[in-house]
Order: sequence, then structure tokens, then C-alpha cells
Amino acid sequence: MKLLIGGYTKKKATGIYELPLYNSKKGLEVELGDAREVIKVGGPTYFVQDGDLIFTINNAGDKGGISAFQLVNGAYQEKDSNLTPGSSPAYIGINRKDKLLYTANYHTAVLAVFSYTDEGKLSLIDSVTHTADTLGPKPEQADGPHPHFFDQTPKKNLVSCDLGNDCVDFYRLQDNHLEHLAKYQNEPGFGTRHIVFSPDGNYFYVVGELSSKVNVVKFSESDWTFTSIATYSTIPDDFTDHNGAAAIKISHDGKFIYVSNRGHDSITVFAVKDDHTLQLRQRVSTFGEFPRDFNWDESEQFVVATNQNSDNATLYKRNAKDGCLTPIQKDIYVPEGTRVLFSE
Repeated sequence: MKLLIGGYTKKKATGIYELPLYNSKKGLEVELGDAREVIKVGGPTYFVQDGDLIFTINNAGDKGGISAFQLVNGAYQEKDSNLTPGSSPAYIGINRKDKLLYTANYHTAVLAVFSYTDEGKLSLIDSVTHTADTLGPKPEQADGPHPHFFDQTPKKNLVSCDLGNDCVDFYRLQDNHLEHLAKYQNEPGFGTRHIVFSPDGNYFYVVGELSSKVNVVKFSESDWTFTSIATYSTIPDDFTDHNGAAAIKISHDGKFIYVSNRGHDSITVFAVKDDHTLQLRQRVSTFGEFPRDFNWDESEQFVVATNQNSDNATLYKRNAKDGCLTPIQKDIYVPEGTRVLFSE
């Protein structure tokens, strides 16, 4: 098993790094080895994988977009790129069955859908641009809409999270055209960033970057009704320094929610009760600064969080019964990491 980590390339980093995960000889169950660069690319702050293909954000100077790389004879080769003037997207999602990619551009407010081939050829299908309909009161929201997430819903519609407008928007891709279906409005200043869904598809959990909160919402993809159940803070009540909540994950069994905190520098663990309300289970340090992303292996036994500002990552063992994380390896060197992916 191996891990891929990418992020900003403003200081020491130059692309996407690969780290082996192997059985440890130091008394630990597993251990991460040294990071080595496998793809040279600008600002791979988010990327996804389909077999031997990796699709990544690409910050190419005065242009930004996405690029496709394919593993050929043990090395990744660039196969195609779609770059436009201006900033690169913040998020890229994937539909492997239909060979589609979904991007959200925080700076330009553009959501886009691409198709791809087995050889990594990219084609733009459609795009929409968010407008300043419900801008929040925070300084980070004053300059316009900021979509930060665009991916599939349980019923294969599409969903975006807009930090500037404090909202969740739902779309359908019909005849290669994006059609807006519904909107859920978070409280002003929430800073809607990322979203996950319950296994039964009847609830979603949306994290607010600016508010450091998780909002639990019951909803229907049949008639687009929404009911806010409760909202929970990801940080302690007495924490007064700046914090920006970032990534959110839900376990496959739907019993636990995990959120990273940039500022408090921790991962918050919530247990999901039978009525879908949350119960705080743990706040565990990431042993570094500014953890934007974290992820787990397919079995959800091991979790890795990467710290963007301190150039290091932490490996945890996850307890499936209580959801808690136990750090087993710290200070793993990875420069400017923002995206974590256990490789196929």
C-alpha cells in the first residue's frame, strides 16, 4: 500500500509525492516511509485517481486548471491538460463509472464537468458560474461567491458548496447541460465548504470553514425538502484564536464524522446517534500546523493527516468501535501537503 500527498508548491514542494506504507520493524503495526516526488506539477492541492490515471489541479503560473497523468512503465507521464487564464480550481471530484470529473473554482466561481478517456484525454462538457446571491457577512465573503466543492450526491445528482454564499446547491447533468435543481441555505457567515452524506442518502453533514461548525440536515432528493436538525462546533468553546474547518469525512457505516481544524490544528471526531444528531467523541492533535486534508485507507483502519504549514504528516490507527484515532507515527516529512489519498 502507498500514499499520495500533494499541495501547494510555494516553498519547497514541487508536485505530488508518494510514500510507502509498510509493516513496521519498530514495534508499530504499520509505518510510512520517505516521501519521493512522482509527479512534477504546480499546486496539486487536490487530485483523484482512476487506476493508472491521476487527475490533478494544476497551477501553471498565469493559467490554472486540471491535468491528467498516466503511470507508464513505472513513471507518470502527462497526457492532457485543460488550462485557462486565471486561478486553478480548489476541488476535483470523480465519477469513475461514467468517466467524469467535477471541478469547483474558489476564485472564479466556476463549476465545471469534464469527461475523460482511458488514455487521459480531457473534454469540457459544461460549466456554470455562481453569482453573488446570498453573500455572507465575513470579510472572506465580501468579494463574491466561492464554490469549494463539487461532486456527486447519493442519487447521482451533483452538489456544490459555496463559501461566499453560505449555501449548498444541487444540479443535474442532463444532455450534457448542468441544470440547477435546489438550494439549501446555511446561516450567514457559515462559510459552507465541504459535505458528506449518510449511507441511506437521507441526511447530509456540511462543514462551515468560517464558522467552524457542522450542520446536520435531513433532506430528500425526490422533492428537495430540507430540515436543519442541529449544528455543532468543531472547536472548544474557549478556543478564541483563528480557526478554519476544512475536510469532512463520514465512515462507511455512517457512525462517525471527522473534521479537520486549521488553527486548532486537530481532527474532531463525532459519533452519529440513531436520530442523526452528533455527540463529540474526540479532538486529537495533528501534531503540526494547518491540517487541510486527511484520509483513510479502504478498510478505514489507518488515517493520515497532513499539515500544510509545518510540512509534516501524522499517521493514526482508527478504532472502528468508538471512532477514536490513536497517533502511531508523527513528524513524517511532506512539504506543503493539502491532499491525502491512499493509492489504488
